[in-house]
Amino acid sequence: MNSKFRHVFDPIEIRGVYYKNRLEFAPPGCGGGGDERGFVTPRFVEYFRPFAKGGAAVINVGNVSIDITECNDEGPTQLDMRFDECIPPLSTFAMMCRTYGAHGQLEINHCGATQGNIEDSLAGENGWAPSPIITAAERVRAREQGRAPLPTREMSKQKIEETVQKYANAALRCKKAGMKSVLFHGAHGNLLSQFFSTYYNRREDEYGGSARNRARFASEVLDATRELVGEDFVIEYRISADEYKRGRMRFKDTLEFIGIVRDKADIFHVSGGLHDPQGEPIVMGPMHLPYTYGQMYNVHWAQDIKKAFPGIRLTTVGAIKNIEQAEEIIAGGAADFVAYMRALIADPDMPHKYAEGREADHRPCIRCACMYPDKFGSFEFGKCSVNPFKGREAEYPENRVPPAAVRKKAAVVGGGPAGVQAMLTLVERGHDVTLYEREAEIGGNLIFAARDPRKEDVKQYLTYLRNQTAATKARVLTGTEATPELLEREGYDAILVAVGSSPIKPNIPGINKPHVMWAPDAESEGATVGADVAVIGGGAVGVQTAVQLAMEGKNVTLVEIAGELSLGGSVSRLIGGATNLEQEMVDLHVKKLLKHKVEEIGDNFVAVSDIETGEQKEIAADTVLYCVGMRQRAEEGQAFRICAPNTRVYLIGDCSDQAEIRGAVHGAFTVASEL
Repeated sequence: MNSKFRHVFDPIEIRGVYYKNRLEFAPPGCGGGGDERGFVTPRFVEYFRPFAKGGAAVINVGNVSIDITECNDEGPTQLDMRFDECIPPLSTFAMMCRTYGAHGQLEINHCGATQGNIEDSLAGENGWAPSPIITAAERVRAREQGRAPLPTREMSKQKIEETVQKYANAALRCKKAGMKSVLFHGAHGNLLSQFFSTYYNRREDEYGGSARNRARFASEVLDATRELVGEDFVIEYRISADEYKRGRMRFKDTLEFIGIVRDKADIFHVSGGLHDPQGEPIVMGPMHLPYTYGQMYNVHWAQDIKKAFPGIRLTTVGAIKNIEQAEEIIAGGAADFVAYMRALIADPDMPHKYAEGREADHRPCIRCACMYPDKFGSFEFGKCSVNPFKGREAEYPENRVPPAAVRKKAAVVGGGPAGVQAMLTLVERGHDVTLYEREAEIGGNLIFAARDPRKEDVKQYLTYLRNQTAATKARVLTGTEATPELLEREGYDAILVAVGSSPIKPNIPGINKPHVMWAPDAESEGATVGADVAVIGGGAVGVQTAVQLAMEGKNVTLVEIAGELSLGGSVSRLIGGATNLEQEMVDLHVKKLLKHKVEEIGDNFVAVSDIETGEQKEIAADTVLYCVGMRQRAEEGQAFRICAPNTRVYLIGDCSDQAEIRGAVHGAFTVASEL
């Protein structure tokens, strides 16, 4: 079958190693994790199976330690490559990947100065580094623990030689386990890049000073590895094209580094950003790029590297969403391979779907917070907001729910993310399903979220839900309001209620004036927004609205009664989304009034008072937008309790628990998969 994505699905051979296509699963950390020895476990293998089975050519495992006793930055389950005893367990992962025609590949690393918390490190003290540096993060730790800060430990020449050999030995163990390639982690501020960075490397011997000296450590690692693994083994080397921070590695430095080592690696994996423990707060960005950053964020770096070094082989990574984008990248000559992590977590079968012409079935990533806790602080590695199977591989090894023992007549009330997920799962179980949606279109509150011009990811997910609804075997009744009387007449065996939530309208004098509206409605077709805008509410929606309107040239003031903004959940501070938005507020001159209460809304002003001092003032505002939270429509949902057997009526989604898209999808799936 000929695919229209001919560049993506064009095989390539490097050093006798055959790649069936140009798609990689990018390093996601250690996935399911190792055992107490740092060895691969059956759970680990099953975590990665969907990605190998889904059609990608390379399945990466990220941040595997060359010696967990001195570079442990992922906790006790980080894989450890010190001993040959790791080879037999590792071979089970390599064999699993080969079963599906994919290459298993480890991202071999030493984190160096970016060692995690000292108390969590198996080394028991600060990490090794090119030079002794007291990091800002260490100063914070020391202050909190009431001790003197410790500098990083400078590596002696003997230590450098030992470490070079550890990298090479780790690569050889990969080969002995049946792998055909390795990925060295020279990006994101880890040890390999620290040696080239003048921030970390202040040495005066042959490993410091000139660019060639600073590249010596990486050169020796690559040379020692080639000597051990031979010529029939592919070496991929990960770099940050730019660390996006003043005083650190910038693109000109990366080009200089590539010029020195380019003949020693077969592929350069071009990422960006910095795992930065040097500031407060500690951030990882822009690495796991939230939706506040553009798509295909790092591709231009790869394109520029190709121009500087014609013929070099590159992998690009970073907010690449689908195969269309990969085809554009490879066909345009920007890169030879495209790596995805979150896009494949959202839909491991994406390569198969595009190769088979089923693009409409592709479940898009919304770039939220799969690598980080949700707004309640709950965390499960790699749990995906839109893919309810992720993290439940043991329960659903085929990424499918089993057929129900008894076919039921079921109703789903509401066509938002929870309702559509419930419908799809119930249909897959074999039930007779009817979905009721009172509006003319499927989407629920996603429709409002997708109005934000920067939420292209959400728009794509909304399109996916509509495509799936159009293709479903269920009976879908849009423009039909489900009432208890209607459903009771139908005689359903079970009802899943997903009537969602509605915006809270604050009780403020003037709230019903014509120039006052719910914040998401400001982006609706035909909405009129004046030059002076007051936004009431400093949560994620309020801040995003304020930033967007300021980008459009509006004069924006944000009013929040609390002492700080509330930017949790999908704009988690850890991924840089929150800090990015807050910096944009500064750059765009959005005025921020914290600890202020809105007392009155006039025709062209908003009166506010300082809750601490009582001082009152007026803000010019010809448009007022409120976003002070959502009200669960639980009471409306409970009204359907009489329409089916009492114990077979379930409230799901926002009307049950406002837990963002992730909670809505997973909650709906759990109920529907067990009905």
